[in-house]
Amino acid sequence: MKPLAGLRILDLTRVLAGPFATAILADLGAEVIKLEPPQGDDYRHIGPFTAGQSALFTLTNRGKASVVVDLKAAEGQALARDLAASCDVVVENFRPGVAARLGLGAEALRVANPDLVYCSISGFGQHGPASGLPAYDLVAQAMSGWMAATGEEGGGPLKVGEALGDVAAGLYAVIAILAALVGRGRHGAGATLDVAMLDCLVAMLPTSHALHLYAGAPVERVGNRHPLSTPFGAFRTVDGHAIIAVLGSRQFAALCAVIGAPEAVNDPGFATDELRTKHEPALRALIEGWTSARPSAEVVATLSAAEVPTAPILSLAAQLASDHARARGLVTPLPHHALGSAPVVGQPIRFDGTAPLASTGAPALGGQTRAVLDGLGLSAAQIEGLIAAGIVTEATNDGI
Repeated sequence: MKPLAGLRILDLTRVLAGPFATAILADLGAEVIKLEPPQGDDYRHIGPFTAGQSALFTLTNRGKASVVVDLKAAEGQALARDLAASCDVVVENFRPGVAARLGLGAEALRVANPDLVYCSISGFGQHGPASGLPAYDLVAQAMSGWMAATGEEGGGPLKVGEALGDVAAGLYAVIAILAALVGRGRHGAGATLDVAMLDCLVAMLPTSHALHLYAGAPVERVGNRHPLSTPFGAFRTVDGHAIIAVLGSRQFAALCAVIGAPEAVNDPGFATDELRTKHEPALRALIEGWTSARPSAEVVATLSAAEVPTAPILSLAAQLASDHARARGLVTPLPHHALGSAPVVGQPIRFDGTAPLASTGAPALGGQTRAVLDGLGLSAAQIEGLIAAGIVTEATNDGI
C-alpha cells in the first residue's frame, strides 16, 4: 500500500520537524530526495550512535535518497532549482527569508514549476514579530502554553518529555501537504504552506482552550490528574501508581463498587463530573484507600475486569516488549547501508490492515548524489566536474 507512489519530493530540511514529515511521506510511497550540505544534516552528528551512525538520523530519514549539494555556491543553488523543477513538493525549514535569498523560495521555484506544493516549516511562521527568532522545541513549548499547563499541582512548569513541537509541526506539515496535493488534483494549482511549531502547539491545547476561551478560567498545573474530569489520573499503589480514567456515571458506579464504597455514588459531592473535580482531594483519598493497599498489577486487573478504564504506567521498553506492540508491529527493521539492519518506528496508521513503510533505511551522506544527478540528464563528465569543484559530494567510506 503506497498511496503516494509516483510523487517526488525535494527535502531541504534538517534535524527533526522537517525530516519527521518527509519520512512519513516516504513511508507512503513518495520518492524523497534529501538535499544535504557537505557536512550533512546536523542530526548525523548527534548521538546516541551505533557503529558511528546517529540513531536520531536513522529513525527520521528512512526511505530517502541523499544528495550532497553546496548551496553556498551559485552552481549548487542552480542544481537545487533544477531538482525542484522535477518535483511535486518542496519542503524546507530554513529560517524565514533564507530560502528566498538562496533563490529557492516558492516564487522562484514556481517559474519553472507553477503547480509546485511548497511547504515551509519554522519555529514561529513566515511572518509576525517573532518570525525571525531562532527556535528549538523547548523554546516553542515555553511560549505555547504547554509548559505553563504541565507540572505538579503547585509546582513549577515542566516541558513534555519529548520534542513535541518538532513532532507536531512535522505531523501538521504532512496534513497540509496531503491536503494541498488533493487540492492541486482538483483545481490544478499548487499551494504555499506555512507551518509553525508554535502555532501547532497552540492548536493542540483543546482543554486549555476550553478553560481560557469559554470558562474564563486560568489554566493551572494539576499534575497527573485531569483539569476537568475526576477521577482521571494516577493513583498510588503499593509499588508505584496505576492510571484510573473515569468519565460518566456508569464508570463511576463501577469504580465505587470495586473499591468497596458503593454509597459514594449517592454522595451529593460526587453527583457530577464537575462536582467530583471540585471535591477531588476527598475522592482521591477514598480511592487511594483501596489502591494504596494493592500492587499496581492487581489494581489494573481488578478494575479492567469491571470495565473501568485503567492502565499501568509503562516504560517505552516495557511497551515495545509487550504482546500488543509485537502484534501491531510498532517496530520494524529496515536494511541499512552501514548497520545491516536498523529498527525504525514507522507508520502507526493501517491502510486495509497494512502499515506502509519505506523499504530502505536512512541513506549514507551523498549516497545517491550521482544517481539523482544522472536522472537530471547531467553527463558523467559534468557530474565529475561538479564533484571536483566541491559543488556536490558522493558517499565516502565513512558512510555517515
